Amino acid sequence: MKLYDATTAPNPRRVRIFLAEKSVEIPTVQVDIAGMENRQPEFLAKNPLAGVPILELDDGSVVAESVAICRYIEALHPAPALFGDTPAAQGRVEMWNRRMEMNLMMPISGVFRHGHPFFKGRIEQVPEFADACRRESQTRLSWLNETLGDGEFIAGDSYSIADITALCAIDFAKVSKIRLADEHLNLKRWYERVSTRPSAAA
Repeated sequence: MKLYDATTAPNPRRVRIFLAEKSVEIPTVQVDIAGMENRQPEFLAKNPLAGVPILELDDGSVVAESVAICRYIEALHPAPALFGDTPAAQGRVEMWNRRMEMNLMMPISGVFRHGHPFFKGRIEQVPEFADACRRESQTRLSWLNETLGDGEFIAGDSYSIADITALCAIDFAKVSKIRLADEHLNLKRWYERVSTRPSAAA
């Protein structure tokens, strides 16, 4: 297997953290997304949508999308269970990871895609949409702070892919100058816990 990675992007980091939590090592190939290597024919033959990460299997087939890659790794290496270890836990983790993707990662990414010079000339940017996404990001951070309460992790008592997604979203938000607010005490406590795990440095 080979993991096609890009160290500056949030979704490949999700996979790297997941692998680190599993103590699984996979050879990696760095993709220069700033130089648009992912837009070249050789890479597009592997993933026509040009996204990273992708996991190339030994038979040459490809698994794209970060959560799909993590599910594949979880099937090969079930412990520790990062998608839940019971049907109830699996449903809860799926629910919360989906929420972190749709309600946190997406608006934060929207600010970057439509407001950052990196995407100028790569996509049609809509500055007004970036502004709306910035407001939505702050609203969702406040929602997550309230919902988290005094809970230890996003999806319950165990660290999961939902925590990984939320951590990567919040760290990526810093690029667009989106920060946790002073009143986000629950979220700051959670962030301190998960960002000091050894895997967070992956």
